[in-house]
Amino acid sequence: MTAHRHLLFLVASTREPGVEGNTETLARAAAAGLPADAGQTWRHLHGLRLPPFQDHRHDRGTYPMPGADDGDLRGLLDDTLAATDLVFVAPVYWYSLPAAMKLYLDHWSAWLRVPGLDFKARLADKRFWLVTTSGNRPKAQPMIDSLRLCAGFCGAHWGGELWGQGGEPGKVLGDAQALAAAPGFLHLPG
Repeated sequence: MTAHRHLLFLVASTREPGVEGNTETLARAAAAGLPADAGQTWRHLHGLRLPPFQDHRHDRGTYPMPGADDGDLRGLLDDTLAATDLVFVAPVYWYSLPAAMKLYLDHWSAWLRVPGLDFKARLADKRFWLVTTSGNRPKAQPMIDSLRLCAGFCGAHWGGELWGQGGEPGKVLGDAQALAAAPGFLHLPG
C-alpha cells in the first residue's frame, strides 16, 4: 500500500487570470490521470504577493520564518512542505523559467536558512515533476536541466518531465503524443 499523495501544482504562466495556457492545459490532463485519493493544490504564482528575494546568505547567514509582512510567502512555504510531490507547471520563457517560478525558487535560498525549518531535509522526501511547453523540445532543455539539478541538490526524487508543443493558447491540443502521455505521467514507478 502506498502512502497518501498530495501534489502541489505550481503554475508559472503569466497569462491573464482565467486564460488557461498550453502548459496548464497539459498539466490538468496529467492531473486527471491521478488516482481519486491523490490530493491536489493548484497555486498560480503570477499574481501572488511575493516580496523580492534579498540575499543575506553571507552577511546575516539566517532568515526569519516568513510572516504577515511577507505577503503570500508563508502560505506558499506551507503548501510546499505539505506536498508529497511538487509539480512545476512552467512554460519556457527565453529558454528558462518564468520570473514568478524563479522568484519562488530564489526564496528557497532563504528557507534553507530558517533556523529549525530543516527545509532541505524535508524536500528530500518529495518527488519533483515538470510539465512544460515550448515551440520545440530543445528550447525546454535548459529549464529541464535546471529543475533536475534543483531536485538533485535537495536530495529529492526526479519524476521526469512532460513536454508539449506550445505557442498560442490551445496549440497543445494538437500534440497527440503529449496528450497521450499526460494521464500516466504523474504515476509513481512500480
